[in-house]
Amino acid sequence: MAASNSSKQLKTKAESKNGKTAAVSASSYQYLGQSWLLKPLPDKAATYTTLQWIVTLVAFFVRFRELSYPREVVFDEVHFGKFASYYLERTFFFDVHPPFAKMLIALVGWIVGYRGAFKFDDIGLSYDSNPAPFVAYRSLSAILGTLTVPLVFNTLKELNMRAVTCLLGALLIAVDCAHVIDSRLILLDATLIIAVASSFYCYVRFYKAQLKAPFSSHWYTWLYATGVSLSFVMSTKYVGLLTYASIGAGVAANLWQLLDARAGLSIRQFAKHVVQRLNGLIFAPFVIYLFWFYIHFAILTGSGPGDDFMSPKFQETLTDSPLAKEARQVNYFDIISVKHKNTNAFLHSHSERYPLRYDDGRISSNGQQVTGYSHDDVNNQWEILPVKELPSQLGQPVHLNDIVRLRHIVTGTFLLAHDVASPLYPTNEEVTTVGEEQANGENYHETLFRLEAVNKGESEQILKSKASLFRIIHTDTTVALWTHNDVFLPDWGFSQQEVNGNKKIVDPENSWMIDTILNIDEARKVYIPKPVRKLSFFAKWSELQRLMFEHNNKLSSEHPFASSPESWPGSLSGVSFWTKDQDRKQIYFIGNLIGWWFQVVSMALFCGVVAADLVARRRGLHPLNKLAREKLYGPLSFLFVGWLCHYLPFFLMGRQKFLHHYLPAHLIASIFSAALWELIFTENKSLDLEKDEENPNVPHDPNPHLNLIPLSVFILALSVALIWCFIFFAPIVYGNVGLSVAEVKSREFFNMKLHFSK
Repeated sequence: MAASNSSKQLKTKAESKNGKTAAVSASSYQYLGQSWLLKPLPDKAATYTTLQWIVTLVAFFVRFRELSYPREVVFDEVHFGKFASYYLERTFFFDVHPPFAKMLIALVGWIVGYRGAFKFDDIGLSYDSNPAPFVAYRSLSAILGTLTVPLVFNTLKELNMRAVTCLLGALLIAVDCAHVIDSRLILLDATLIIAVASSFYCYVRFYKAQLKAPFSSHWYTWLYATGVSLSFVMSTKYVGLLTYASIGAGVAANLWQLLDARAGLSIRQFAKHVVQRLNGLIFAPFVIYLFWFYIHFAILTGSGPGDDFMSPKFQETLTDSPLAKEARQVNYFDIISVKHKNTNAFLHSHSERYPLRYDDGRISSNGQQVTGYSHDDVNNQWEILPVKELPSQLGQPVHLNDIVRLRHIVTGTFLLAHDVASPLYPTNEEVTTVGEEQANGENYHETLFRLEAVNKGESEQILKSKASLFRIIHTDTTVALWTHNDVFLPDWGFSQQEVNGNKKIVDPENSWMIDTILNIDEARKVYIPKPVRKLSFFAKWSELQRLMFEHNNKLSSEHPFASSPESWPGSLSGVSFWTKDQDRKQIYFIGNLIGWWFQVVSMALFCGVVAADLVARRRGLHPLNKLAREKLYGPLSFLFVGWLCHYLPFFLMGRQKFLHHYLPAHLIASIFSAALWELIFTENKSLDLEKDEENPNVPHDPNPHLNLIPLSVFILALSVALIWCFIFFAPIVYGNVGLSVAEVKSREFFNMKLHFSK
């Protein structure tokens, strides 16, 4: 939390025998400013308690109301309900989000005795026909969503705001349509939002503890509470990095102030501040983050739908893995089928040739076509041949990194790559085949391929079907065989996948495996059970972490309800979560428009006030008093930066973006907006005595007067409007009321596209 530059040093010195400073009292930290945070609360405790209970009960009611409706799978319940079932069955799955929130959902299922039979396969599937504890699952989200509201209330309370201000900030969350929808379903967002709210609340408590008694047990408690809260955010979704950036900005500003000589800290004392923050906010949260992955791997010990995402080495650590039963040693002269890992297409060839001239005028080799084909076919069969003479043709294993030749069984031709442009990627090489005479003559060097291990640690290991991943590297031109399904060959290629030589040889999409050995001998068919392979935790974690980031970045395809960040603050468009055609019912994810636009106005007003103050002070004018500036450049700026950290990075992301990505920023904007309007209703005019702020003889301003009645009337009017807006949109929040065409159209604001509007 930043502090005002106008705050004065308040320190005392205890003189030792040699006359030097022996210690710096806790009051020295009040150089940071914000000493008003330690004043008694401006309202009676009973007032805060009453209003907190009122707004929390409102939040509880709107989240638990008809929680069992609809009795069907809604929106992303297909994912997170499914993942809970996999946890309960202990079968491995893959997801781009960290495990903490998903394990919480599974824990609820385990507590109620559910064993994960239903897999939540499609939106609209009935929970009556497919029994699952969906109400218990949804209750977890509803409880967390409800508890977020008092956290917001108490964050404002810790900032010494009036009780009505705390009420406004909490109400902006309690009756927000988007927050209510996301905290009524089996989703991760309720866990994410309460973790973000907890991070800000704990950091405010930590900052106040520093003003009072740094390095006390109270100080350490809130330091580590902040770190634990941050770890929960990171362990739920990787948007937690943005929360880290928000808190980190406050920590950086705080440390910069402590480094100032006027703060009275020695270098040793300052270093202790840095080290303790690193321990509490970086190292401890990271250990907790790793702990959830440790539990994740400890639970998911069985083979499951996530196997295909992982390396063969990882898959062999799972019990009942297909690899353990199906992996077989590959020998020279085996007849094999080769499958591309990413597209599941087989390396395929047939007697038809590439056209002599392509549509764009380019000339091809007119050689035999080599393609990727997704169906089992005799033309997928290849014989793997050695380059060097072997002592025997029987039982000689192929090793990864061996140089081999591949002979197409049906046509008797040899796989070849050469410096001719491929049909669809002119920058890549054409892959074809040639007859035996050419393959053993002038084109021999063009038929040599190295089976390069994808995983470096597997180099020179025996090649195994199903288990070994490799790149097929052309030794003559150093390209890797690659196929793709983003665009297909034209009619002359039977709309099959192109196979070409990719110059980016380490591209992850160049990975292949041996799928089947067709002429395998009886001895190799015998399955000998082997113990489950062991792999260190960090090896598993690093592989999974890399894949999670890779697949998260690939979520860039278009979606009819995706939206751009510039539309989020005004909630200009939303997301269709669920529809019931015969009853004209729907759940549509949208914000409380009055609340969201109130925040937009608040943000704009804050920017205007800061700009006006900075310009005025450059001209030697002092329109605001010290306390107003401490609040403006202290907690309000901290919250504003937190909002920016949770909002602006989405402009840089290439992945799919939806309105729900704005919810953490909306949470922070709710706290910010309530605090700002209390400042606006305060008489913040500067005193004449304050013209020279660097003069230590200038006294502190008296407590400025707050126009409480106008503020209360303003908050009351806004609260009524917020509640009215929520009630107006309630039919599409709960989806329990069918609307006529006119009623649907009356709710289509901005770019909203509701169902049944015709």
